[in-house]
Amino acid sequence: MWKCPRCETENSDNSAFCPVCGETQQHAQAQRPRAAAGWPTQQTPSAGYGAPAKKSGSKTLIWVLVALLILALGVGGFFAYKAGVFGGGSNTSAPVLPPASGKGGSSEVKSEGGLVGVSMPTRDLQRWNQDGENLKKELEAAGYTVDLQFANNEVATQVSQIENMIANGAKVLVISAIDGNSLGTVLAQAKEKGVSVIAYDRLIMNSDAVSYYATFDNWLVGVKQGEYIEEQLGLKDGKGPFNIEFITGDPGDNNINFFFDGAMSILQPYLDNGQLVCPSGQTDKATVATPEWSTQKAQERFENILSTYYADGRQLDAVLASNDSTACGVETALAALYTNSVYPVITGQDCNIANMKNLIEGKQAMSVFKDTRTLASKTVEMVDALMKGTEPPVNDTKTYDNGTGIIPSFLCEPVVCTAENYWELLVESGYYTADQLK
Repeated sequence: MWKCPRCETENSDNSAFCPVCGETQQHAQAQRPRAAAGWPTQQTPSAGYGAPAKKSGSKTLIWVLVALLILALGVGGFFAYKAGVFGGGSNTSAPVLPPASGKGGSSEVKSEGGLVGVSMPTRDLQRWNQDGENLKKELEAAGYTVDLQFANNEVATQVSQIENMIANGAKVLVISAIDGNSLGTVLAQAKEKGVSVIAYDRLIMNSDAVSYYATFDNWLVGVKQGEYIEEQLGLKDGKGPFNIEFITGDPGDNNINFFFDGAMSILQPYLDNGQLVCPSGQTDKATVATPEWSTQKAQERFENILSTYYADGRQLDAVLASNDSTACGVETALAALYTNSVYPVITGQDCNIANMKNLIEGKQAMSVFKDTRTLASKTVEMVDALMKGTEPPVNDTKTYDNGTGIIPSFLCEPVVCTAENYWELLVESGYYTADQLK
């Protein structure tokens, strides 16, 4: 037995410390000589330091209190750990801090303006890459989050991408359709969810979900191409006959009705009176259409025409090509198979870089310049108005009927580009750099 010098409690030799005041047996034994000599003893720092000594009858109460304290601290510490207070373990209920503000960081950080879905048909044509990037840049500058997708000229892919845009909460869809008649079902979903739809450059047909249409004056594009051929061949002056061939774009693109018909409104009278002659006889829209506006398919068709109708050295005076990708196919076929020294007048549209190089070299006479920066700006104005509940800008409410009624439209004006004015139109305006056209 040993006696605690502090509280005088008798303790078993097996007890290393006094359960009442916390005094250690080792320290108590060290104090015995000091006590025998009449010196004051030193108290060991403990939970009871400075407290008055307690009688042995209070031992049970002290032990109960100590046990409860330990239990409370242990349980509290366990739940604090689980709650992530100490930063350990997984935590599904910890508070989430808001993302840092600014333009950088995760793509999941949303702009305050809301989500806009932009669906382009393909990356295969330079035109759609430019349109997509211009729209994305201007919409983001206006404060919107943009989901830009390219559908690889596959209708099913475009439908799936649009479905995802709707599911992800897009408030406005800007769509350039691969096939203008293929989106009715998915756009019905958009309408049901209150999503506004802007048809971009290609009118979406037979859907009452289409709210607005942003494009160039596509009839005027065709007219300008027809007028250029008329002027270059001197048809107004009665010159002729001249040999001409025709090529236009994808039959599923409603725009070919405007491009081709606009041009034929100028050229058909000359076909009728014999000033223009088409040796292949291929003059109807369905025959001269090119699936997907494909350069390769345009080349293959013209190789067949040249081999069949011009192999004897017959002169080809003009080719009405509705756009630059088909014109490029024609020019490649001519380089391989055309033997006459008189090179034809070839039209185009979009001012693609490859075609502008051909234009500079004299292999293409003209292209219709459609400044996609202007079209993107007008489209963003439309989106902004729809988001804010105001009226989008339009300048045509009579021309474009998609089968469900007239679609309010904004028509940008196209401009003829030739070797005489390409520098001013394309380089000085900043559309291309001089190096891009070398």
